[in-house]
Amino acid sequence: MKKQRRFQGQDVHGMLLLDKPVGISSNGALQRVKQIYQARKAGHTGSLDPLANGLLPICLGEATKLSGFLLEADKRYQVVCRLGVVTTTGDADGEVLETHPVNELDRDEVAKFLSGFSGPQEQVPPMYSAIKHQGQRLYKLARQGIEVERKSRQVTIHTIKLTELVNNELGFEVFCSKGTYIRTLAEDIGRALGCGAHVIALRRTQVGSFGASDMISLEELEMLAETNVEALGNLLLPVGQILADWPAVNLIADLAYYLRQGQSVRVPQAPSEGWVRLIECGKGFFGVGRITEDGRIAPRRLIFSQSG
Repeated sequence: MKKQRRFQGQDVHGMLLLDKPVGISSNGALQRVKQIYQARKAGHTGSLDPLANGLLPICLGEATKLSGFLLEADKRYQVVCRLGVVTTTGDADGEVLETHPVNELDRDEVAKFLSGFSGPQEQVPPMYSAIKHQGQRLYKLARQGIEVERKSRQVTIHTIKLTELVNNELGFEVFCSKGTYIRTLAEDIGRALGCGAHVIALRRTQVGSFGASDMISLEELEMLAETNVEALGNLLLPVGQILADWPAVNLIADLAYYLRQGQSVRVPQAPSEGWVRLIECGKGFFGVGRITEDGRIAPRRLIFSQSG
């Protein structure tokens, strides 16, 4: 007989750093985590294709109020491309469109060549993406053989470096801004090399300030759910740690009260602009705010749980 999960019927708040496996959608992984924790609310912070694996932060309960901020975060990926083959989707899940011979490549020259892709640039999203066009996901249109014009968007490749060059397989690590499509980047690299390319392996290793070292696999999580339920709660990062790299503003009880009522307040020595974490003295984190033009702090997302 399975043990009764202690989370059932309780509110669960926090963030899990999941190592999403290959072969499952991000929403599929999210639903499995939500079920394990018996959470009422859950959301992820930026999807990974079924082909991809790696870091998928999953927010539960009140943490979902902050998940949108991690969507804006920079991300790091380990990528392997196959040169000489172009597919419909830009990855190994698609059908082969073209094949081309691959000239012998010098490792040092390719490393230098890749560095030329760093910096701000315009990128056209692929048809096989979740972007909507007139209410429909692009990938649904693509499966019907329909292609529509897509607006380019500016992305930034902070760093890109060669990690592998063996038997027509090119590997690289890329640290990039939100909205960057790695499949499109791989296709651009292949096109510039004159042979085409598509992604055959993709692993995300960083989202914002969170790295791969603290991830847990779905298999390990499900095993703990059956054998050591008490450990599940310890895997969740408190809500207050999700945006720990943001500046914090410490507030006395009166000011915290007004913020909770939706009012802006003036705090001595607060930052002059941007987003801040709201910390009530003696009680801890209770949300995030933004500095207004007149220097006040306006509440934006308030947390109603004692989650640190």
